Amino acid sequence: MAAAAVAVAAAAAATTAAANLQTLSTQPQKTHSFISKTPYQKPLLTLSKTLPSTSSLSKTLFTSLSNNPISTVITSNNHTPDQDLDEKPREECGVVGIYGDQEASRLCYLALHALQHRGQEGAGIVTNNDNVLHSVTGVGLVSEVFNQSKLDQLPGDSAIGHVRYSTAGASMLKNVQPFVTRYRYGSVGVAHNGNLVNYEELRVKLEENGSIFTTSSDTEVVLHLIAISKARPFFLRIVEACGKLEGAYSMVFLTEEKLVAVRDPYGFRPLVMGRRSNGAVVFASETCALDLIEATYEREVAPGEVIVVDRTGIESSLCLMKHVVPKACIFEHIYFALPNSVVFGRSVYESRRKFGEILATEAPADCDVVIAVPDSGVVAALGYAMKAGVPFQQGLIRSHYVGRTFIEPSQKIRDFGVKLKLSPVRAVLEGKRVVVVDDSIVRGTTSSKIVRLLKEAGAKEVHMRISSPPIIASCYYGVDTPSSEELISNRMRVEEIRDFIGCDSLAFLPIDSMKEFMGTDSENYCYACFSGKYPVLPTGKVKRVGDFLDDGLSGSIDSFDEGWIHGTKNEVGKTINSVKKEDEAVA
Repeated sequence: MAAAAVAVAAAAAATTAAANLQTLSTQPQKTHSFISKTPYQKPLLTLSKTLPSTSSLSKTLFTSLSNNPISTVITSNNHTPDQDLDEKPREECGVVGIYGDQEASRLCYLALHALQHRGQEGAGIVTNNDNVLHSVTGVGLVSEVFNQSKLDQLPGDSAIGHVRYSTAGASMLKNVQPFVTRYRYGSVGVAHNGNLVNYEELRVKLEENGSIFTTSSDTEVVLHLIAISKARPFFLRIVEACGKLEGAYSMVFLTEEKLVAVRDPYGFRPLVMGRRSNGAVVFASETCALDLIEATYEREVAPGEVIVVDRTGIESSLCLMKHVVPKACIFEHIYFALPNSVVFGRSVYESRRKFGEILATEAPADCDVVIAVPDSGVVAALGYAMKAGVPFQQGLIRSHYVGRTFIEPSQKIRDFGVKLKLSPVRAVLEGKRVVVVDDSIVRGTTSSKIVRLLKEAGAKEVHMRISSPPIIASCYYGVDTPSSEELISNRMRVEEIRDFIGCDSLAFLPIDSMKEFMGTDSENYCYACFSGKYPVLPTGKVKRVGDFLDDGLSGSIDSFDEGWIHGTKNEVGKTINSVKKEDEAVA
């Protein structure tokens, strides 16, 4: 039944996207022969082919149109439902790149719809048409930013797109990607998923040498590094720039002639490659985006790889960056990615189902029914129910129609934000011993409200099972997580957390069991949020949450200390180790 509900929701999303496009004109597809003429090559350690250097400066332009569809709504309590429910770690971005299709902007629009779960605060598309880069960005959902008239302003057969999550801010629009800039050799657009841990250090050096920044996003650093590079041709500028970056980045670049995809040496964030039947090359953060636009999944962009696509084919596939053990984000399989995606070469659905089975084996509970906290807990709950031999039912119904703001009655309603989004089914819960499966516990406040909601609906017992290990540390690689001090698992033992949230029993997925399931690939994943052991230590002043310095607020950078770590790499390492020792002492 849950699988059917997920399928219905997916179908509804696709229908909405299709409805937004039904009046759009359809142009004849132009078939490009370059793919068959120059077949894709596996990653090489050296340049497979010498690219022609640019002989003259091409005169290029770009057009930009920004849109802010969010209306100003005055609420009585100025309350946001997400504050009460969505305390989950949030993936900050999703990217798309398309080359060789006359419907590039419309396909990019649809692909961004499929990646909407990776960011709901802003969206943008940049296209190339006759050596002119056209840009449309806006605040809001993809369907709010784009319509027929906006897409008509994005001609061309190549495009890049971006959806983002960020902290709120009056000047957030300036940080919506893709970014487009012009430098002495032409124009370039970039869309970035990830977070640079040496961003401030690089920015200070660039500003000391005269660079002027117009946003507070770490992505702009990449554009400045490309602009000052003296390497030729263009893709070597990207390689040189990426050599100075530390942290997580999966990026797509668009110039007047090329589409370039690049992934950091650790492969923190996902990036996949596919093709459409007409030969068009597609890059995306998840395979679900390929599915919607009928592109066939081929493979991942390898960690440390740069892929350049132009009209002669896939010119090169390079691994020029330092070789390290990959550290893909395990939370993609726990929470971020859609269940129908293949991420890091694994089915997300199968991973979550197995996590639920492990919980049923290692943390059984005498129960009458298994339910999930929708939507991210559904697949793990199905796995738990099947392994335990207990019926799975929809004990919580999620509303997908809650807006960003709402008006609360003058007489306060307890747990109002949770009740707006989650409704208990009394017929399923009343008098029952209930196992409720969720993907994670962050601060614990939402979990306590859910437990209370279930008991108020008549549940006799509530046993909570979490399909991830306890989160004890913040993420620096493109995930919005609270500071370690706010993470309940960093402050309390499991029994103390159980008492805090009010459930009858509580169990987390054992990290050793998770690694055992991942098999030989287990060492290729990042578990920093569960262990505090970071593959790349931050340097200097590094953000814990989001990718903003100050988000355009007035005042100096130094006045914004919330969520930052100060000190050198060694000092940061000492801080992390001291926190870890305190955690071990508590345990």
